[in-house]
Parts: sequence; structure tokens; C-alpha cells
Amino acid sequence: MDIRHYTIALNVDFTEKSIKGYTIIDVIMAQPTKVLLFDLLEPLQVDSLFVNNKKTSFVYKNNLITINLRNDLPAGKASVKVFYGGKPHVAKNPPWDDGFIWTTDSTGHPWMAITAEGAGGKLYFPCKDHPSDEPNEGVDMIITVPKDLVVAGPGLLQSVTKNAKTATFHWKTNYTINNYSIIFNAGDYAVVSRAYTTVDGNKVPIQFYVLKEHASKAAHHLDIFEKTIREQEKYFGEYPWVKEKIGIVETPHLGMEHQTMNAYGNKFRYEKVGGEDYDGLMHHEFGHEWWGNKVTAKDWADYWIHEGICTFGDALYIREFEGEAAYNKYFKNAALHFENKLPIVIGKDIDEESAYNGDIYGKGAFFMHTLRYVLGDSLFFPALKKFVTSPKYTYDNLVNTDDIQLFFSQESGQNLKPLFDLYLRSVDKLQVHITTLSANKYLIQLQNISMPLPMDVTTNAGIKRQIINTKGIIVESKTFPIIDADMFYLKNVTTY
Repeated sequence: MDIRHYTIALNVDFTEKSIKGYTIIDVIMAQPTKVLLFDLLEPLQVDSLFVNNKKTSFVYKNNLITINLRNDLPAGKASVKVFYGGKPHVAKNPPWDDGFIWTTDSTGHPWMAITAEGAGGKLYFPCKDHPSDEPNEGVDMIITVPKDLVVAGPGLLQSVTKNAKTATFHWKTNYTINNYSIIFNAGDYAVVSRAYTTVDGNKVPIQFYVLKEHASKAAHHLDIFEKTIREQEKYFGEYPWVKEKIGIVETPHLGMEHQTMNAYGNKFRYEKVGGEDYDGLMHHEFGHEWWGNKVTAKDWADYWIHEGICTFGDALYIREFEGEAAYNKYFKNAALHFENKLPIVIGKDIDEESAYNGDIYGKGAFFMHTLRYVLGDSLFFPALKKFVTSPKYTYDNLVNTDDIQLFFSQESGQNLKPLFDLYLRSVDKLQVHITTLSANKYLIQLQNISMPLPMDVTTNAGIKRQIINTKGIIVESKTFPIIDADMFYLKNVTTY
């Protein structure tokens, strides 16, 4: 079953904290079937269900809608329409815990948001909830709220229809989109916009759905945001969704990546990078427009591709505006906080909860830091941009760790599997042995990796990049050699 499109039409009741409406799921069946399965998280209730406009019986239990058909549903296009409603799960600790957030702003206006990265789209609409199948033809969202509220959603706003008590917002994206990005927010928003010209010369609007009470802060915030956009485009290529918008929306939770409408709840708290205001949270979430949204892992087991490479992108901002030394310091500090209890990639076909541990962020980023050093900047940076801008690995074409490993191996002309295995598929650190052969002579060897690696060796003569393998190299120095002083590797150094 290939998901092609979702249409989600819901009325939002802020008093009852409930939703009611329908979702249409357009699919293509690869072969005939008598059974259809869709995910929907309880405690929502399903009222009725139609397959190709024909009312059909179903069983809804254990968060799964099971449709047993009397006759085969033929291969080809099909449409399933599900009427449902109820009180969706409420987030207890968003964004780390998923669900709906019902609250008010300081002026008393209702304010709601949704976080769904862990729970997925099934949190509030029936879907095929697996990262391997995104709706290739996008999503229509038709959301009705009280008339004094504004709905922010993915893609482009098609229409706003106002009645005596309600307003209906129709949002549409034609791009493929991951399930947890199919969310909406509602509040007393002002829309602060400006035009942006991408690195490739295309014009796309930047839109900030900001609470009206904070509208005076929007202009400076967009100045900071625009600097983030330009820096990300330098390393990762043009903003991926130029036919739609660059969007952020103020939320009552800290933040989350949502395609073309990133959630922002950092309360305009800035730090200084290069002497100017910088919002690290916004930078990170926006980086997912490339790593997570444009490049998407087909299995939760490979979600380091989203979080690790996106976090590496955060370090590149520091490199860009504070220099190489500050970038190196970032990774030296980051390495102090890795748990290293589980491999970053622990298998295949695992669930989201099993895949998500803190090391997919920091250690995943450090792996890219190591890969950069191993390949050298003249190879690494063009290759990284080539990957994230290649049709083979983006939009409809989902990827896994093997794809990245093979790509960088081909680009570099060497087998990088041992390095990927060490960093991503094990909890081992690189083992380096230094054996004293005589007063001024030392043997330096790698112990647990079957490929030669470049490494900075500091002697009394200075720093020299050497190629070291398991056989080792002999260096002469009047001082004891220092290995990898700037910490491009996660390593243990033992001496004899």
C-alpha cells in the first residue's frame, strides 16, 4: 500500500478539547487485498468508514483500524474516508512527550499546538504510520476553529472562510511530507512576512506566525532567522520547499521541526555567536528542512541521519561566524556528554522509541566531524552538498545508513564501512597505542579498525598529519608525541 495523499478536515472544540471530522486516505495498492490496516491512536473514536465511497465495516482496537473486505480490493488507486472524533491524547511534557497542547496566551486567547514526532500522525488522524511511506502528492488540511483564531499549517494557505462563530483555514502542500510534520497550530497570531531570495535566485516568502502580543519582536527575530537560512543554504544547498514558504510559528512548547512551518517556543532567548544574536533552537529545527524533511530516513533505526547531521549543521554555524577554533571547542565539549551505552544504529525495523537516544544527536554529529577530517574539506563539503541536493536521496527517495556509507565511499574512493561500523554500529572508541622504542623513537598503531586513518601527530617539530594503520608508523621526537590534539576522533590512547 503506497500512500499518495491525505485530506484532513477537522473541527476543533477548545472548550471540550476535542476534534471531529474526517480524513481521506488516497492510496495505490500494489496487489489485490481483502484487508486494509491503518493506525489511529486511542482514545479517539471511529464513527464510520468508506472504501471507494462504499460504507464498509471495520474493527478499531489497540490503536489499529482493521478493514476486512468481502471482495478483493483490486490493485491500483483506492480511497478510504474515515469519520472520527473525540479527545486526542494530551501532551504531558511537550515536545518530548507527544500530544495536543491546550492553553492560553497571556491575553487570554486560546492557544493550541501539536507535537507528534514520537507518536506520529496517528496521534490525531488515521494513517499508515511508518517513515518508509510518505504521501507523495502531499496533504490538504481543512481546519475549523473559533473565528478569532488563526491556523498555521504546512504548505500554502489556500483560503480562509469565516462564519458567525468559526473560521476555516485550508492549507495545502503538494510536496511529499513525513507524518509527524502533518500538524497544525492555532492561536491569536499575527503574520509577519518578508521576501527572501534563495541561493539559487528563487523568491520565497518568509512567514512568522507570531502571537500578536509578541509581534513587535518579530522583525529582529526574522533578521536572525534570515542569517540562519543563508548559512544553511551555503552548506546544504537551496531551501528545499521554494514553491511554498519558509515558515515558523510561535508555540507554547519549546520547538519541533515541521515542514515549511517550524514550531518555535524559545521565547526570543538569544545567545551570542560572532558577537551577534543567535537562536540555536531555531537553527536546529530549521536544519531539519534538509535533514529529516528533504532527506528522510526510511527506518527509525537510521534517525541519526536526521538528528546527527542536523546537529553537525549547528556546529557549522559556529564555524562560519566564530571560526575553526570555536568549532573544534564545540565538539570537544560535546564529547564529554556522550552516554555511549547503545550503538547509534542498533538494527533494522525498530520502533521510534528504541531508536531515539541522546547520542544520535551529539555522537552522530561527531561522526560527521570525524568524517570531515578523514576526507578533508575539499572532498567532504562538496560531497555533503551533493548528497543533500541529489534527486536520488531526497524528497520521494528515502534513505538509510547504508546509502550514506556507500555514497561517501564512492565519493572518496575508499571503503568507509569500518569507520561507519565503529562510530554508528558499536560503542567502541578508536584505540591508539603508542609504544616507546627508544629515547626519541615511538611506534604509533591503530588497534581496532581495519582501515588506515589520517591523524595529527604532535612532536617537538610541530603538528604533522600522518596516515596510521594497524601496522603503525615510527616517529622521532624529543618530546612524547601527542595524538589528535584537536580531537577529531573519539579515541583512547594507551602507552607502553
